[in-house]
Amino acid sequence: MRLKTVPSRQLYFIALVLPPLLQQQVISFQQHFLERYGCRAALRSPPHITLHMPFRWKEAKENKLVQALQRFAKQQPSVYVKLQNYGCFPPRVIYVNVVKTPELERLHRQLSAFCRTELNLTGSTWRNGPFSPHVTLAFRDLKKAHFSGAWQAFHHRRFEGDFTAHHLWLLKHNGREWQAWRNMPFAAGQHLRGEV
Repeated sequence: MRLKTVPSRQLYFIALVLPPLLQQQVISFQQHFLERYGCRAALRSPPHITLHMPFRWKEAKENKLVQALQRFAKQQPSVYVKLQNYGCFPPRVIYVNVVKTPELERLHRQLSAFCRTELNLTGSTWRNGPFSPHVTLAFRDLKKAHFSGAWQAFHHRRFEGDFTAHHLWLLKHNGREWQAWRNMPFAAGQHLRGEV
């Protein structure tokens, strides 16, 4: 009797990855949560803004996924991103807030529609809720009992940063952590900057 082999399905998600200087700043905040509360989950991916939640895809068809996202990205202008202060999703998530500009919302909306129609992917946001752009500092391994104290110690701090995203990123899970695996450049020479 022949056993049927199941094609390998890997985990991926789509995001804007922060540039190196901002990554270093965010990682220092994530290190604070590791040292103070033992939270390491946020350190298992490069600092990023999720545009499409994790999904499974056949590894043998990765090229189709990459080519489709390259096609999408080539039609999009670069987008200005502003990080400002902090926010939370009780009872576990603390993050750097991302200003929700019309340009960022448009990118998310168009990417969600593209993924749904061209790639048959749904669930671009957490539990199909509203798009809430952020950069995670602590989440699933922040104990509920520690959340209130952690948020009280962090919420009053101020933080500002900005960058222009010139690439869409596909991140891939390697079994231990997420890696910024492929980037797809946005349309050359096009740049939208929202009023912030």
